Amino acid sequence: MRISVSSDMDEPVARHLVEELRRRGHEVREHGALRPGADSQWAVCSEAAARDVADGAADQAVVCCWTGTGASIAANKVPGVRAALCTDAGTAEGARRWNDANVLALGLRLTSAPVLREILDAWFAAEPSQDPEDLRNVARVGRLDAAGKDTA
Repeated sequence: MRISVSSDMDEPVARHLVEELRRRGHEVREHGALRPGADSQWAVCSEAAARDVADGAADQAVVCCWTGTGASIAANKVPGVRAALCTDAGTAEGARRWNDANVLALGLRLTSAPVLREILDAWFAAEPSQDPEDLRNVARVGRLDAAGKDTA
């Protein structure tokens, strides 16, 4: 899978994330502080990773900042992106299953290497729900994206 990763800070957990994704066989594209010379502002690098997903250059993305909140906000401004801030495996599993999230947002401050691995295990193991109610909700979010394009 092609995964774009962004971080506004070159923290050990961000480097571990890239290494872990590669160890799992994913092709990783780095943004922000993970790529020398790139703009590391959380809004800029999170948008870049999210745009990779929206444009089809990546299948999914992981965006990181100190709390994960700013990264998730910036990523969610990109039409077609459904970013979820996940602090544990249960939240990651639910975000993929019920929300068909395509961008994982992580906080650098509290995510340890063991918790990161648990989150990634749950994220990649979960499949989007085929329940009609869940599909209707995801479709509604898509219509919100489309409505935003019409007013921009």
